[in-house]
Amino acid sequence: MGRVGLGVAAGCAAATCAIAAALVARRASARARWRRAVALLRDFEEGCATPPARLRQVVDAMVVEMHAGLASDGGSKLKMLLTFVDALPTGNEEGIYYAIDLGGTVFRVLRVEVGAGSVVTCRKVELPIPEELTKGTIEELFSFVAIALKDFVEKDGKDEQRVLGFTFSFPVRQTSVSSGSLIRWTKGFSIENAVGKDVAQCLNEALARSGLNIRVTALVNDTVGTLALGHYHDEDTVAAVIIGAGTNACYIERTDAIIKCQGLLTNSGGMVVNMEWGNFWSSHLPRTPYDISLDDETQNRNDQGFEKMISGIYLGEIARLVLHRMALESDVFGDTADNLSTPFTLSTPLLAAIREDDSPDLSEVRRILQEHLKIPDIPLKTRRLVVKVCDIVTRRAARLAAAGIVGILKKLGRDGSGVASSGRTRGQPRRTVVAIEGGMYQGYPVFREYLDEALVEIMGEEVAQTVALRVTQDGSGVGAALLAAVHSSNRQQGSI
Repeated sequence: MGRVGLGVAAGCAAATCAIAAALVARRASARARWRRAVALLRDFEEGCATPPARLRQVVDAMVVEMHAGLASDGGSKLKMLLTFVDALPTGNEEGIYYAIDLGGTVFRVLRVEVGAGSVVTCRKVELPIPEELTKGTIEELFSFVAIALKDFVEKDGKDEQRVLGFTFSFPVRQTSVSSGSLIRWTKGFSIENAVGKDVAQCLNEALARSGLNIRVTALVNDTVGTLALGHYHDEDTVAAVIIGAGTNACYIERTDAIIKCQGLLTNSGGMVVNMEWGNFWSSHLPRTPYDISLDDETQNRNDQGFEKMISGIYLGEIARLVLHRMALESDVFGDTADNLSTPFTLSTPLLAAIREDDSPDLSEVRRILQEHLKIPDIPLKTRRLVVKVCDIVTRRAARLAAAGIVGILKKLGRDGSGVASSGRTRGQPRRTVVAIEGGMYQGYPVFREYLDEALVEIMGEEVAQTVALRVTQDGSGVGAALLAAVHSSNRQQGSI
C-alpha cells in the first residue's frame, strides 16, 4: 500500500473514530438528559410525599384550625360559617318542594316530590343566564330567575305546598336559615349593586313581582345540600364533602362548641357549619416549587391553598408545570417545550385519562400528548414518566383529602383516637357516614382508591370499617328542596 493509500486509510480511521466519538457523546448526553428528567421526577415525588405520620399532622392541624375558626371570625384560615341549618331531613318528609340552584352561568329549577322515605319524582330544567345579566342589576337577574321558576311551577297546576330551597353558590354571610348577604361575586359575575344585600330577600321580591306565591324557606350552598341529601338517606350522616372542580366541606357541630356565637340556641342543640375548607393551610402540607408557581399564576394568590392541592381545576396544571420543567431541563420531549408553556392546557380529565391508561404501549397517553399538547410520538419510557407525574399529583391530592375528612371526624370524636378534641373521653367508634359528591371521587377511580386507602392508613382498619363514604347525586338541587321541606312552617320537626 502506497503513501496515498495509507493516508486514505488513516483519514477513514480518523473519521470513523470521530463519528464514533460523536455517537458516544450524543448517547452520553441523552443519558444525562434522561437522568435529569428522572432526578426531577424523584424530587417531585419526595416533595409530594404523604406518609401516614405526615397525614396525621395534617389531621391535627385541621382540628386546630377548626377550633380557631369556631372561636372567632378571622381567627383561622377556615371561615367556619354558620348556616343556621339546625334540622336535617330524616326520610319522613312528604310533599312537593321546589329548588333553584344558582352557582354559575347556568342555573337549574327543580320540582322534587318526596314520600315514604324516598324521592318519588324529580323534574328539572337547566337554563343559561344571558351574559348581560351577569353584569347588570340584581333586580334584572332575579326577575329572570323568577319568571323561569313561574313558568316551571305553572306547568304543575296548583300544588298546595310551594316552598323553595335556594342554592346560591357564592360567598354569603348568613343571618338565618332563609337569609344572607352577598359578600362578593365570583365566577365572572360583577353585579355591583348586589354586594351586601340579602339575596333571599331580593329573590322573594322578584317572585312577588312575578305574581308567584312562593318564598325562600332555605338558603344554602351546595355542600350543605349534599349533607341534607345524605342525611335524608342515612341519619348517621354527619358531614359532607365535595371534591370536584372546587372543594368544600360541612359538618354538624354542637352549638355549645361555637364559641364565637355564645348563647346560640337551636331546637336540636346542633348546627351545620360550612367550613370553606378550600382555604385551609398548614406548614405540614407538602408544598413544592410547582405549587408556588401555580399559586403565582392564579388570581387568588395566597388563598385556597388546600383547594389548589386537591381539586380538579388545578391538578392538571400542577402536572403541566412539572412536565414543562422536564422539557426545558432534560429535552425528553424533543423540541416541543413551548407546547407545554401555556397554563392550564393539561386539564384534570386529561390527567385522569393518562393515569388510567393500562394499555401495554400507553396508546391513550400517546394520543393525548399528540392531540392536546402537540407533542409528537415519544418513547414508551417517556410516556411512562408522564404517567408517573400524573400519579404523584393524584395520589397526593387524594391522600390530603382523606386527611381533611379524618380531621372532621376527629373534631367530632369519631376517628377512633383516645380523646375527642373537646377533651371528652370516647367510647367505642360509632357508625359514621360522610356524604360525598364531585367528579374527582365519583368519576376518577384511582383518586377514589387512593383516598379510601389513606383513610385506613390514618385511622386503622378497625375504625375505618365504621366510616362510610356515601356518594350522593345532586345535593345542590334535591338537597336544597329537602331543606326547604324541613324548614317550612308546616314541617315535621327534623333532627340533627
